[in-house]
Amino acid sequence: MTQSLEIRHHEADQDPAFDHGEDGVLDVESDRLHEECGVFGVYDHPDAAALTALGLHALQHRGQEAAGIVSFDGNRFHSERRMGLVGDNFSRREVIERLPGNSAIGHTRYSTTGETILRNVQPLFAELETGGFAVCHNGNLTNGLTLRRRLIADGAIYQATSDTEVILHLVARSRRNRFADRFIDALGQIEGGYAFVGMTNKKLIGARDPLGIRPLVIGELDGRYILASETVALDIIGARFVREVENGEIVVIDGKGLESIKPFPARRKRPCIFEYVYFARPDSIVDGKNVYGLRKRIGAILAAESAVEADVIVPVPDSGVPAAIGYAQAAGIPYELGIIRNHYVGRTFILPTQSVRELGVRLKHSANRAVIEGKRLVLVDDSIVRGTTSRKIVQMMREAGAREVHFRIASPPIKFADYYGIDMPDQDKLLAAHMSIDEMRDYLGVDSLAFISIDGLYRALGEPGRNAAQPQFTDHYFTGDYPTTITDLVGEAAKQLSLLAEAS
Repeated sequence: MTQSLEIRHHEADQDPAFDHGEDGVLDVESDRLHEECGVFGVYDHPDAAALTALGLHALQHRGQEAAGIVSFDGNRFHSERRMGLVGDNFSRREVIERLPGNSAIGHTRYSTTGETILRNVQPLFAELETGGFAVCHNGNLTNGLTLRRRLIADGAIYQATSDTEVILHLVARSRRNRFADRFIDALGQIEGGYAFVGMTNKKLIGARDPLGIRPLVIGELDGRYILASETVALDIIGARFVREVENGEIVVIDGKGLESIKPFPARRKRPCIFEYVYFARPDSIVDGKNVYGLRKRIGAILAAESAVEADVIVPVPDSGVPAAIGYAQAAGIPYELGIIRNHYVGRTFILPTQSVRELGVRLKHSANRAVIEGKRLVLVDDSIVRGTTSRKIVQMMREAGAREVHFRIASPPIKFADYYGIDMPDQDKLLAAHMSIDEMRDYLGVDSLAFISIDGLYRALGEPGRNAAQPQFTDHYFTGDYPTTITDLVGEAAKQLSLLAEAS
């Protein structure tokens, strides 16, 4: 085997104040759900690295902390991993030229396990007995910590604190001959929600968890296969959408074409319902459905369930926009941009004093007084997490002269934590977990508050309602109905949840 890894780390690119909670650092995104990660891969195309960079750019909404690309030139693997946005790091020709080869995989990251440090940036790479292997991952392994402890006790040496590294160790320890069989061995030991894209010196490989919680699609460009988290990553490079990777399916792409492997017992598909509500880009197609159209339908059902007399419908940008349009059309009330979003503010901002930091919400949102003053408003947003930002937005509307403020939410109340790849706060920090609707209304300072019902959300997605015996989607954040065992939270493992943070 001649392949080796040429890797450049850019530690200087790391923002030392990023989300570390230092005095004076305001995290303007702290009260939003964050979008797990995005994955992309291309096999046997002369512009593999450039296409991967474009694909990651289309998936930037799924993670803004860091991005990485690994390519293979037939002899050597090359890696570029950077802190920050795709466009800031992979738009220069010299960077792409350092990623030669006809195959590449890439990842855009928002951390849900492991620290925000460069050695956790994916794709991760290892030299195995069978050759080099690079892998990236969207989701969370719910037994990743348990497996990590077992592997370390057995002599494994970890380089990162991300749960993705588990798959490298499991593949390396498999005694099967074919790489695909080693990968199957590894997947058979993990639990949770995941979409993997991996690359060897001969193959591109993709895998989706048995419930299909996390998304993964197949595309085709110039006769070559593409793997991506969402269809928008195919659109940006002009690729044709072929199909979704099925739940529990492994796809192996090489010079012979695409091989589909289904090694595990068949299970009913239960995709994450938040992909439709929030995570997927509005122009993506998920399970054959246009996300923008679905979100408008959610807004229309929300209007039918919680009608109120008002003068204007105002979205909380940007994620509340499609639902607000649907609400306005169904209610026959004008839709206006009463809140203007600043798209040029970063995730964190250094502010000197607490009194100034209290104004921090205005870095991202400002009131359009001409639309708001003297009006009865319906604010529409996708979700309420901690409620701190929502409360400040309501206050901003009052200060701009709103006569009434009614809040409508395009998802049911979030009452339970997530362990499948969403960066969701612990349950005790979720507003709906410890307040009633009336208490939340008073806390937010609104005249009325209503959420779409769980059955209403299911109807918006084309179902007659939620089948409690066999739920059609993964929706535990609303219902507490976790689709798998959370092994890392069972028994003694629960006491070790801080291990990843301490490991570095």
